Amino acid sequence: MKEKSSRVIPLQLKLSGVFIAASLLVLIVNMILMIGIRNMSGQMDLVYQDNMKLNELSNSLTLVQQSMTEYLNTKTSDSLNDYYRNEQKYNKLIRELNTSIVSDEYALMERDIRNMSEEYLKITENAIEAKRGRNVEKYSMEYDEASKLFDYISTYIESLNRESFKSNSQNYSELISAFNVFASVSTIVMVGAIIGSSVFVIIFTRNMVEPVKKLAKSADEVANGNFEIETLEITSRDEVGVVTGAFNEMVVSIRHYIDQVKEGMENERKMKEKELMIEATLKDAQLKYLQTQINPHFLFNTLNAGAQLAMLEDAERTYDYIQNTAEFFRYNVREGNTVVKLKDEISLIDHYMYILNVRFSGDIKYEKIIDTEIDKVDMPSMILQPIVENSINHGIKEMEGKGKILVRVYRDGNEVVISVKDNGTGMNQEVIDRILKGEFGEEEKPAPAGAHGIGMDNVIKRLRLYTNNEECIDIVSDGEGMGTETIIRLNAEIGE
Repeated sequence: MKEKSSRVIPLQLKLSGVFIAASLLVLIVNMILMIGIRNMSGQMDLVYQDNMKLNELSNSLTLVQQSMTEYLNTKTSDSLNDYYRNEQKYNKLIRELNTSIVSDEYALMERDIRNMSEEYLKITENAIEAKRGRNVEKYSMEYDEASKLFDYISTYIESLNRESFKSNSQNYSELISAFNVFASVSTIVMVGAIIGSSVFVIIFTRNMVEPVKKLAKSADEVANGNFEIETLEITSRDEVGVVTGAFNEMVVSIRHYIDQVKEGMENERKMKEKELMIEATLKDAQLKYLQTQINPHFLFNTLNAGAQLAMLEDAERTYDYIQNTAEFFRYNVREGNTVVKLKDEISLIDHYMYILNVRFSGDIKYEKIIDTEIDKVDMPSMILQPIVENSINHGIKEMEGKGKILVRVYRDGNEVVISVKDNGTGMNQEVIDRILKGEFGEEEKPAPAGAHGIGMDNVIKRLRLYTNNEECIDIVSDGEGMGTETIIRLNAEIGE
């Protein structure tokens, strides 16, 4: 169905040529007319410019006289400031007047006004200074002289303004007549140019638009869901013909295309659902796997210590020990509670520290400072106990009764901060960075026998999965032998 368009001027070039030619014609005519109008408008604006300057000069002179008179009568700082401000303005205006000796009558009058004004300003200044010096006789004399000169300058400016206005009015009338003639001619030329270009465009585009109308009508049918329309006849060998052929092919294949799109979308939806299910299952499995890494050696050693204690101590203390041990392992093995309350994690530390101090004869000092108003915040289970265990095994275990663990819980803005701090061996920043990045393997620093076995890498991964925040945990140490502090930040929203 497609027609070749060789040896034919492309449609874009045809339309561009027509509209560019018409636009250039109108633009050139418009530019010529606008230049003429602008020139005439500029000349008209200049006609009364001299009169406006003279009026401004007269007003400024009057203000100088008034402000001087007011100061001589009242001697206030406001009136003095008014005088200096008006004097500066008037001085600036007279400096724009002619100073040359020429044959032009108006220029000579301007020069005379300037000279008299300069003399007038000197006299007013003398009057002001005499007033400030309380020389009544002198400022009265200067004021009388300034007033006479003021009347003379005002009359001179008025005379020059009147003569200038007569001359300018005649020039303005001539310019108005010329402008009216030019405006009439401009209107006729512009209308002619617009009509000519419009007729040219209409004639040229009429034959080109007809195939487009037919194509638009058929496209509207397709847009309304009618795919059974007849194919269009290709009557031109330009881009419109190419588009018409492409439209015919589109109508034939559109049903098949829609079916393919629907099938593809359905397959994509199923794949997306499958990916989400796999991701959810993988995350759940990962969390469960991370929480089930319990070293049985600790359980055996703990029960051993309980048996030995039963032999050495009274039954009541043995009961307390076994009760704490039972609570500790009950918390570890309960199922389905991946999210717990902060207070439960604190209780687990209490049980754990009780058990350890029984095993090691109270060598570990344990202290906690808990804000009970926020201890119901939610968090993942088995987070704090592994951190405390890590502090003991790698920080204070070999300190022979001098080791100390401090647990603090407090609010910081919209966050709950949990701090586990020891006074043990500490670590350098390189080790801290490797731990936070998950690059410090357990084989590099094996846990002692009896350690719980859930390492810091496990804790960090689960916290980041839960909070979706890489900055939720930090480790701080001033260096070797300076102790270590692990800081956790949780959302401060209290769970039900």
